[in-house]
Amino acid sequence: MKSSDSMRIGELAERFDLAPHVLRHWEAMGLLTPAHRVNGRRRYTRDHVIRVMTIIRAKAAGMSLEQIRDILTVAGQAERQALLQRHHAELEHRLQEISASKALIEHLMQCTADDFTQCPAYQRMAESAAGLHNLHNDGCVVKSP
Repeated sequence: MKSSDSMRIGELAERFDLAPHVLRHWEAMGLLTPAHRVNGRRRYTRDHVIRVMTIIRAKAAGMSLEQIRDILTVAGQAERQALLQRHHAELEHRLQEISASKALIEHLMQCTADDFTQCPAYQRMAESAAGLHNLHNDGCVVKSP
């Protein structure tokens, strides 16, 4: 797309498999700079394409529209970095939760117990994921000296 090229709202929306009303909503929220108008119709540029891709990627990373707006409109790199650091920490936490969930599912795919909730290995994993540790003896018969 040349810098002099422009596209209608439907063309921009279609490029990202979005409905045009989504772009209008993003404009109203301050996420997307308003397009200039030609004969009353919105016309978007290459800069808008980049901005829409940025919004889509941020949403895929779990950011709310408000968080995205804050990052896109914050004055100063230091403030932007602080916002991004907070979101990065949230993502790290979510990744740990996903990893724990994945481990449980992988165990269940291998577990041969009729009732997986009674499987000692599954119970230990679930308790660990829930922050519960050593609440019961797990049936260990080894006695302390």
